[in-house]
Amino acid sequence: MLLTLVSARASAISFDELQQSADAGVLLDWGKRYFYGVQAPQSVDRAIQLFCLAARQGSGEAQYRLGDIYARTLAGRRDEVLAAAWLLKAARSKYGAAKVRLAQWDLTAAEIATEPECVLSGQMLARTLPRPHPVAPPSIPPLAGPVPPGTGKNPPAVPKVTGKAPTRGAIERLVRLLAPDFGLNPELVLAVVEVESNFSPSAQSPKRAQGLMQLIPATARRFGVADPWDPHQNLRGGMAYLRWLLDHFDGDLRLALAGYNAGEGAVSLHGGIPPYTETRNYVRRVARVLGVSEDGLGAVDTRPRGQMRPPGVREGRKADAPGDWRSGFFAVGESG
Repeated sequence: MLLTLVSARASAISFDELQQSADAGVLLDWGKRYFYGVQAPQSVDRAIQLFCLAARQGSGEAQYRLGDIYARTLAGRRDEVLAAAWLLKAARSKYGAAKVRLAQWDLTAAEIATEPECVLSGQMLARTLPRPHPVAPPSIPPLAGPVPPGTGKNPPAVPKVTGKAPTRGAIERLVRLLAPDFGLNPELVLAVVEVESNFSPSAQSPKRAQGLMQLIPATARRFGVADPWDPHQNLRGGMAYLRWLLDHFDGDLRLALAGYNAGEGAVSLHGGIPPYTETRNYVRRVARVLGVSEDGLGAVDTRPRGQMRPPGVREGRKADAPGDWRSGFFAVGESG
């Protein structure tokens, strides 16, 4: 009966009816709708309830999504102990992205429940887990990141990216140099550049989006870009906007990418990824370039390799400090 109602008209199903479903796929689908506010009122608590029912039926994705909610501040607090418990269940259910998320914690001394609870936002605890000790990679590419201020006498020179047709290699080197300044994974930025302009500094869309990261004039002004056709300025402006979006959406890469394409206002208005074909395809294309599914974007580390998040700082956000990226774009006291 429930499946008949779903196929007839989604809006005709009540939340009470959904909770009676024995179909994990239906529960998972509606959990996403409530989570993103698409074809249902946005409600993290209702999403938790539906994901929980699907998770109890063995859905690895539902288990992963519960872990994702508890690992971030989506329900008002971050409970990493509960998040790890659900992610471990997802890993046992062969949901591959769970292992990537679990790697951010040292679980050797943690007491993790084998059958975790489903806790709503009002009852959540704030608990954290220790991070693993970072291990230096065997070799570090010359342009893996900038030399911190005051260290070394000869910081790497900024690659020259000039002329009407700089090589893709030169652009990639510049991205790898600049991205850590904004607390961004260079691979993420390169994926956005590929989808936006296919590495063409002269690209222009019918909506007047310009350059490598396709900045519209208003966004270019907002992030201090005087010449959007200059690759260096364009990349810095685009990275600043992407960084701002990740912070604004609490590290949710899907929403940040949707905001980059449609504007953060459209994402907030629709309570999730806007129902625009262009925006939905855009998010999928970036995911494809990164080698993951759209749902797998939650497992993508948006930070540079080896950059650990300080305690108390939201995922994807660098601690505010003198000389950080914000100071180059915002006056004191101004928001994005």
